[in-house]
Amino acid sequence: MTTSASVPTGPQGATAAENSVTERLVDANGRYAAAFTDPGMDARPVLGVAVVACMDARLDLHAALGLALGDCHTIRNAGGVVTDDVIRSLTISQRALGTRSVVLIHHTGCGLESLTEEFRHDLEMEVGQRPAWAVEAFRDVDQDVRQSMQRVRTSPFLLHTEDVRGFVFDVTTGLLREIDPA
Repeated sequence: MTTSASVPTGPQGATAAENSVTERLVDANGRYAAAFTDPGMDARPVLGVAVVACMDARLDLHAALGLALGDCHTIRNAGGVVTDDVIRSLTISQRALGTRSVVLIHHTGCGLESLTEEFRHDLEMEVGQRPAWAVEAFRDVDQDVRQSMQRVRTSPFLLHTEDVRGFVFDVTTGLLREIDPA
């Protein structure tokens, strides 16, 4: 398996801008685009599913779930927490783009388990403005998945709430463990 850590950063003597991560990404995109052909699909996911997951870099959702390009909508944020913005994205996914199922994926060893809402206070002290958003930190990943499932199921904006399932991805084994919503 190749990781970004194994990709060369550039020639000796290159400027900081030439060696920046963003520049590496732009260069990689140039190589990708050179071989790219339009897959001829629209924004509607083939499988009619939206996956909400944590932004953690250890989660390769497409590989872990056997998904191909165009199969699903993927919505990611810190913790995979169902926030107002996630409800916004799910509402657009369902009402405008035809999804019917929602899969929620949290994971073991999540960084939100070590934060508290005190993080917001610290930010306010540092920058002089309190963030409008909640950290959504948690101690019990299973309970947080249940809370996220409940937020989806009770949203008045979502049309399809009967097929909402939640899981915890184990970052050491790669396995999903389903969470009972009760």
